[in-house]
Amino acid sequence: MVPAHEVGGLMRLDLLTEPVDGLDEALAAVDAFDRALTGGLLRPRPAQAAGLTELADAVAGSPLAARAAEAAEKAAAGAASEDHFLALAAARTALLGSVHDALTARADEATGRTREEAPAPAAAGPQAPNLTAAARSWLGDLARTGWQGIDHDVVSGSAQVVSAMLPDPGLRRLAVLLDGFAAELAASCPSASLERIPVRRWADLWARGMLLTLPGAAAAAPTERVTGRLLPLGVDVQEHATAAQAQVHAVLEPADGGTPRLVRASVSVPKPDTVLGAGVWQLLRPHMTLLAAAGEGRSMDLTGMPVTAEGDLLWQDECARTGEPADAFATARVALPTAATPPTAPLDRHPVRLAHPVFLEGYTAEQDADDESVTFTLGGHRLPVDTDRVPAAGPLGPKAVAASGACVGLLRWDDGRFLLQPLAVETTVRRKTVAVHAGAWAGGTTDKAGAKAEKAATDAVAVLRERAGRLLRK
Repeated sequence: MVPAHEVGGLMRLDLLTEPVDGLDEALAAVDAFDRALTGGLLRPRPAQAAGLTELADAVAGSPLAARAAEAAEKAAAGAASEDHFLALAAARTALLGSVHDALTARADEATGRTREEAPAPAAAGPQAPNLTAAARSWLGDLARTGWQGIDHDVVSGSAQVVSAMLPDPGLRRLAVLLDGFAAELAASCPSASLERIPVRRWADLWARGMLLTLPGAAAAAPTERVTGRLLPLGVDVQEHATAAQAQVHAVLEPADGGTPRLVRASVSVPKPDTVLGAGVWQLLRPHMTLLAAAGEGRSMDLTGMPVTAEGDLLWQDECARTGEPADAFATARVALPTAATPPTAPLDRHPVRLAHPVFLEGYTAEQDADDESVTFTLGGHRLPVDTDRVPAAGPLGPKAVAASGACVGLLRWDDGRFLLQPLAVETTVRRKTVAVHAGAWAGGTTDKAGAKAEKAATDAVAVLRERAGRLLRK
């Protein structure tokens, strides 16, 4: 068990290493269906039919039982319609949702925190049934073709549907998903040349797209307005070739003295592939003042800030002002143990979405000499540390993690085990305790490496803006 501050509790690492009942069986059924989908369902082979049956059997005790069984039978005969594919996507999503719920319950038990109840689903807004039907038809074509048979003709079938959906705000979530999915498939054509097909990822995108065609599936989450003090815990940065996102995890202390709650605030921006590392802050920083506050170790005072039931702050700079200094480790020791955890939206119930803020201290850190992987050990229990998720846009690296004695991080689950993604660590430098944060450069930096990357990004962005302006003038 991990000792915590006296006002908090104990984090039980032993629970994170114990098996979760039924988890392996649920994932095996998902994998069986994904293999069937990989080969295509136009003329399924016996092994594919068995995979479809395994998925249907896994939800036999649920309200989806009859529809999943019928869909599996039709798909195994090569006679499945879009409605049958929709039922299979729902069964697969339900299984992964059950895995998410089991892992979330285990994480809640290990940390001793409570989880808020999910609100009633939002009312379905008007949708263009012809466009959602066209989207289902294209996804059905993908299912019949399978990942091993995709070609540019099949993939290009989404172009007209996406173009028609993008102007409609109610369909934009589905349109963006289909657009990105099609682009990823197009970049992989012909699939026969791929060394490895991302089976789970493409099946995830396919199933999510199918369910988003249902009325109300993409409805906006209900929101409320909150007032109080926001205490940042850390910043998670995700960077791709053409996009970057920063997500600040924090504890919100309501002004009315209510129970503190865990919240998130995110900002995403497109970026040129020439902007790397610390340069992404140049693109992210202007869109959210919270980044500067988190980088400088300060709280923020919120007044009427909108927040969803799932704990996502819909950030508006006019609703926030910079507050007093707030040490993330003091917040983790005192406020985090008593903070309530928000519920998860139905479609977001997936193991990959697990990101549970936690605090550990008093452990022994070990670093592998070959691959530099880090493991924390306490009380005979080991917890792998996912240093690959630590962004290059900050000073935190594997060496600082391996030399640490306290860590604020996100508890995640991947490859069949719980992992810890560090957001900040406390380490000793010249006999002094020093905090190293992944988001330390969010508000600017005097660090030589960070300053150099920021200058390079400034130059690159200035050149791109000048070229874009020249094109517009022409």
